[in-house]
Amino acid sequence: MGGGHGETSVLGMNTPVAPHGAADSGAVIEIAGLIKRFGDRTAVAGLDLRVPGGCAYGLLGPNGAGKTTLIRTVLGLTPVTSGTVHLLGMPMPAARSRALSQVGAIVEEPRFHPHLTGRENLRIAAAVRGPEAPRRVEAMLERVGLADRAGDRVGGYSLGMRQRLGIARCLLSDPRLLILDEPMNGLDPAGILEMRHMIRSLVDEGRTVMISSHLLDEVEKTCDAVAIIDRGRLIAEGPMSEIADGGRQILVGCDDTARAAAVLEARQAVSGLSIDSPGVLRVTPRQGVTVGSVNRWLVEAGISVDRLEPVRATLEERFLEITSHLEVTR
Repeated sequence: MGGGHGETSVLGMNTPVAPHGAADSGAVIEIAGLIKRFGDRTAVAGLDLRVPGGCAYGLLGPNGAGKTTLIRTVLGLTPVTSGTVHLLGMPMPAARSRALSQVGAIVEEPRFHPHLTGRENLRIAAAVRGPEAPRRVEAMLERVGLADRAGDRVGGYSLGMRQRLGIARCLLSDPRLLILDEPMNGLDPAGILEMRHMIRSLVDEGRTVMISSHLLDEVEKTCDAVAIIDRGRLIAEGPMSEIADGGRQILVGCDDTARAAAVLEARQAVSGLSIDSPGVLRVTPRQGVTVGSVNRWLVEAGISVDRLEPVRATLEERFLEITSHLEVTR
């Protein structure tokens, strides 16, 4: 993770304030021209990002890409070098206390008093939040699946259990926005599934959940939209379907693959062609080229087509394609 040094910040109070000074009322996070430098090292390089409300939003990138640094600047935990950040429509860091009153966040691994129980840790956290927070402790323990272990000392918790307790602590303040840094870290497959369902339930309630993660498969299953950053720069952003469709392909079964390839190349319709299996071409169409267009052009050329199958790239495939291309072009 970029920009972190093992310290943890958990935020969230309970004093709702109507947002004002927003750059875009539909965005819960809006970043423009963000630059963050640490001495001679640039961790975030002129980044623009808009996170819409009411969705699960994935923040992806290789180790050292700047994900954690970006989260810390959004939360006002580290000052920006230049650029602007609006959180829930409020300028940061000028309106930090008002904005963070509606945010729950875990940056890096959540920390607790290890000699106290999970319940005792939450009660301490609730005591400094609003008057409703103490009454939410038991419900939040139940929600994250820790009700049966709430009386155990946190020193005996696994990392996955501490992750869930950290989310319970965030939820004490009933936030509009949650920002979770690697929330599935340390969870077994069953725990990952529970976490995914919990995140989706939070979104169903109208909250926004921003997730930083290296588990691409889980981000694809959990998130509605995604941003991919590398070396502090935004390299892809948008709805999950659009990001994956940027790497879409078509399997074309026909009676003459060589002539079919020549027809499509002559029309400049493809950016890539390969033989998938005997009699089947794997076609990477250019932007705007549809399956119907490919079929029409081949039939008009007298080629018999017996198979047209769109293949949607996985997020992992698209991520590797994008980042591999960047390494080649640098």
